Amino acid sequence: MAERLTEELLDELIAAPSIDAFLDGRPATAPTLPDYLSQLLERKHLKRSQVVRMANLNETFGYQIFKGQRNPSRDKVLQIAFAMALTLRETNRLLKAAGANELYCKDRRDAIIIFSIDHSYSLQKVNEELYRFGEATLG
Repeated sequence: MAERLTEELLDELIAAPSIDAFLDGRPATAPTLPDYLSQLLERKHLKRSQVVRMANLNETFGYQIFKGQRNPSRDKVLQIAFAMALTLRETNRLLKAAGANELYCKDRRDAIIIFSIDHSYSLQKVNEELYRFGEATLG
């Protein structure tokens, strides 16, 4: 199922005859990290093994993240986001599903990461930029 834009959902809510009609059939909570990762893999036609490798994750640890057996750090989630070539919206949703803070452009390091996402940088390229500005790399 494609992610709905907030504006589209707001239009549906306002047009609904009742709150019951709007909420009927909608999930009560946001997807879990493993559920959202699974959706992204399917939508982007990627294999889990490919993402784990491109994210520079230990194979066992990477698979445990995808199965929900391990809680990754914010940086590990960002490594996965770059490996999957996610948009900023998808990345922030992934961070939220992982229980991590979303990217915030007032933070210097986050600003570099946001710019890198917007310009479709690889994990290696974002790490080069982070290093160039004296910020901690993603791994």
